[in-house]
Amino acid sequence: MSDASSSRPAVTLRRLVKRFGDFTAVNDVSLEVEQGEIFGFLGPNGAGKSTTIRILCGLLSPTSGEAVVNGFSVADSPEQVKQSIGYMSQKFSLYNDLTVEENLEFFGGVYGVPRQRLEDRKAFALRMADLEDRRHSTTGVLPAGFKQRLALGCAILHEPPIVFLDEPTSGVDPVARREFWDLIYSLSEAGQTIFVSTHYMDEAEYCHRLALMHRGRMIALGAPAELKRSLTDRKLLDLDCSDVVAAMQALEDEPAILDTAVFGGGLHLSVADVEAGSAAARRRLEQAGLRIDRLEPIDPSMEDVFVALIEREEAKAQ
Repeated sequence: MSDASSSRPAVTLRRLVKRFGDFTAVNDVSLEVEQGEIFGFLGPNGAGKSTTIRILCGLLSPTSGEAVVNGFSVADSPEQVKQSIGYMSQKFSLYNDLTVEENLEFFGGVYGVPRQRLEDRKAFALRMADLEDRRHSTTGVLPAGFKQRLALGCAILHEPPIVFLDEPTSGVDPVARREFWDLIYSLSEAGQTIFVSTHYMDEAEYCHRLALMHRGRMIALGAPAELKRSLTDRKLLDLDCSDVVAAMQALEDEPAILDTAVFGGGLHLSVADVEAGSAAARRRLEQAGLRIDRLEPIDPSMEDVFVALIEREEAKAQ
């Protein structure tokens, strides 16, 4: 590989816009993804994540702006882009009436993997997906976690330098999700670039860098730790108490509490000052006759970061 190809970004977006009639699905998004990076696209459904990925895969044309994948312009060279990538959607794109091995054979043919190479790649995919003993099983009867790993195996049969995973863990259990991320790490360590979209906030922690999307716009970009440090205007308190709903009502108009959010079985309280916020919270909760089991400062999670950033965006809009 030449120095130029090894140093260029795997993916570049410059002021990307995609409109469907009057609706703007992707609004002026610019970013670069480095080779070998696990890059996360985080946001709720409808944020523009899947539309952007489909543009990057050459499946949709941008309305304006530029998208470059593996050195190829999506607008000018969509076929070269498609040959450079693997793509896995949340629906897994498998043929349920074919066996595991028949699916691998089919996708090997679609991607033009030479016959002598295909046997090695099939063996790799079966090992990776832990499906060696189920190679003759009908795909439709597999549990979701096995289907997920098989879909990933099919998407990387042709050893693409860049892999796009669009909501790949939707509908699978937490154990299967964690195992899937172990596979993603192994691909990244082997040099492949992974561009993954998700609405699971905990998965954001696994990415090297993230773009946070909201209503078609990118509202933040950086490593998870960097984004957490960006919340300089607020601190977090973790509250466990006898009645979460009553606690929210008791704290609703307290000036020292900027925001309350249900988190697990308790509340996260956003405060400008930890000591003042803690004292105000204790006073209000005691006045309401609520028992406090825990009230302590914590580091923000990615969910806290995302909620805070969306609130900022909504405040700007208003």
